[in-house]
Amino acid sequence: MDKIKFATVWLAGCSGCHMSFLDLDEFLIELAGLVDVVFSPIGTDLKDYPEGVDVCLVEGAIANEENLELALEIRRKTKTLISFGDCAVTANVPAMRNMMGNKTAAPVLERAYIELADEKPHLPNAPGIVPELLDRVLPVHEVIPIDIFMPGCPPSADRIRATLEPLLQGKTPEMVGREMIKFG
Repeated sequence: MDKIKFATVWLAGCSGCHMSFLDLDEFLIELAGLVDVVFSPIGTDLKDYPEGVDVCLVEGAIANEENLELALEIRRKTKTLISFGDCAVTANVPAMRNMMGNKTAAPVLERAYIELADEKPHLPNAPGIVPELLDRVLPVHEVIPIDIFMPGCPPSADRIRATLEPLLQGKTPEMVGREMIKFG
């Protein structure tokens, strides 16, 4: 049997879901024998998302143009997409900036780079410094179709394992009951 092409992606979030993934401990060794990690901020140093990914865990919300472009690309290139953690499922903490208004990203940038600056307040305006912010931070499913929702802030290692093991056997995980669908 061919190994499953496996990826993880980190959008606008804190990386807590990826840290919880690392809490899989010994199961990571078993997982390494069953998957080829083809893209991940913790498992590879690749810059381009590959074609033909079987399963991808997407952590974080969609907050800027860079997140949006990557989300669209991973949906095109991935068979099973898992919204991984509360930020991906609901936009959670990154969406707190939505309270500042949804007409423009200017208030957010002014707050971060001018009002809260320690020294030399100024807006970063050189290309490539700060990706263009979207007017609103969005949960992943508002931009692309999601196959499986795995809430949690972060999801526990047990929940991650219970989600991945059926997929490794060609089955769909049962995302029911408090242990699998609890937020927070």
